Amino acid sequence: MQLTSDGAHGIIAAAQDRAAALGVAVNVAVLDAGGHLKAFDRMDGAVLGSIDLALRKAKTAVLFACDSEAVWDYCRPGAPAHALELSNGGLAPFGGGVALTDAAGGLIGAVGVSGGAVDQDLEIARAAAAALPR
Repeated sequence: MQLTSDGAHGIIAAAQDRAAALGVAVNVAVLDAGGHLKAFDRMDGAVLGSIDLALRKAKTAVLFACDSEAVWDYCRPGAPAHALELSNGGLAPFGGGVALTDAAGGLIGAVGVSGGAVDQDLEIARAAAAALPR
């Protein structure tokens, strides 16, 4: 399965719905399996500084084929790859980036959300990922 444009826009719509329910405005980035931008939206009122964070969260998730916060275990002080977050043009190893997989578990992309608190971004990203057509 490949991430389609319609699928990416459906992911963004699901993210916006959850964000609206939480009362936050967010930036949502959807990347394909190669880490290239497939779709993006900045909700009205979303913080401009969070645009880059949404992209980096999605990039972190797709490059490491896991949710972005899982990367923190490798790059935190004292961890095996301390300062890993400085690689690949800068990563965001905290909640809000979710890897997207097909029904067989193959990586097809990632969604990154930023603009709320980290726990809100993660909740929104998970709801967005759940909207992926299977």
